[in-house]
Amino acid sequence: MSTDIKAPQFPESVQDGSIATWHKKVGEPVSRDELLVDIETDKVVMEVSAPADGTLTEILKQEGDTVESAEVIAKFKAGSVAAAPAGDDSAPAADDKSADTDEAAASQSDGDKLLSPAARKIADENNIDPQSVQGTGKDGRVTKEDVMNHLSAKTKSASATSAPAAPAETEQAPVGDRPEKRVPMTRLRKRIAERLLEASNTTAMLTTFNEVNMAPIMELRAKYRDQFEKTHDGTRLGFMGFFVKAAVEALRRFPAVNASIDNDDIVYHGYQDIGVAVSTDKGLVVPVIRNAEQMGLADIEATVRDFGLRARDGKLGIDEITGGTFTITNGGVFGSLLSTPILNLPQSGILGMHKIQERPMAVNGEVKILPMMYLALSYDHRLLDGKEAVQFLVTIKELLEDPARILLEV
Repeated sequence: MSTDIKAPQFPESVQDGSIATWHKKVGEPVSRDELLVDIETDKVVMEVSAPADGTLTEILKQEGDTVESAEVIAKFKAGSVAAAPAGDDSAPAADDKSADTDEAAASQSDGDKLLSPAARKIADENNIDPQSVQGTGKDGRVTKEDVMNHLSAKTKSASATSAPAAPAETEQAPVGDRPEKRVPMTRLRKRIAERLLEASNTTAMLTTFNEVNMAPIMELRAKYRDQFEKTHDGTRLGFMGFFVKAAVEALRRFPAVNASIDNDDIVYHGYQDIGVAVSTDKGLVVPVIRNAEQMGLADIEATVRDFGLRARDGKLGIDEITGGTFTITNGGVFGSLLSTPILNLPQSGILGMHKIQERPMAVNGEVKILPMMYLALSYDHRLLDGKEAVQFLVTIKELLEDPARILLEV
């Protein structure tokens, strides 16, 4: 009995998807829960697995086709995986035997050669002399397959003969190779482009900068790194946990940065859902740490690491990358010294981290070499005045340069 293979039920925020990759072909045996196809939406790649042991009998949607929520994309037949190939192979064999019998009964003579009607038809259509075809049928009879094999060999021979002409064309080619490759944008990349343009065109986006001395946090990490990892079951102490905690405290003090504009209304959020931008091969995704204000450093670090691993494997759920009240992006992991991040709508602020670089700094009248990081805060000027944005960024700077203030909330 045939079963419909359907696209997943998309959430309201996702209109449709497209077939990214079929991992199985028609007639190929599959096991229960084995991956059949990847469906790419504008947010994540969703997987569809086999409902039972069996085979795909028909693929209705090819790679690149658009599919809607719960739309039928293929037909599936349940059954023994081991039995499927044998059954498939046996049927054609019986057909071939029957065909050979029919052809033998209707064979016609052509000089010294006996040809089946099908063989004669193919030979006439391709101007093939039947005498030049080696027959493999009974009594040297030329079968349809013999003519097809002869035609294939003739085509290959012609290609090989024409091959030496290639160097002449190479000599006439222009100096220098100028290759081009045109590929369609993935659905995720198109959606990213649309969102970036929307943010640029519909907000009054402005960026303010500051710098932070990372020495206190680096010293704290070096002192407690091993103990922290042992206490929290292998969770490593990184920088992102400090930045998330600092952002949460700063958002409490400046709730407008944690707000968003909805038509003519300002929506103030009484919680801090912090998005952390993660770069993948397919594009940038922003998984969200829900209720970050209730989490400790270890929980934040573990969550960020889990997001990073699953994002690269395309395992994030749609609910994990939607929403958020504020975003942090770290271009420093790629060596960026300074940048102006673009808002993640409908949020009104995004914090950009950058590369830590030693620079000479004036400290109490003395020049010292300190590990410094530039911070960038892009914000929607429709909602935030420069004063609030600058004070918010200065608060993050002060909290990071004195990490004890994060714990004491002072």
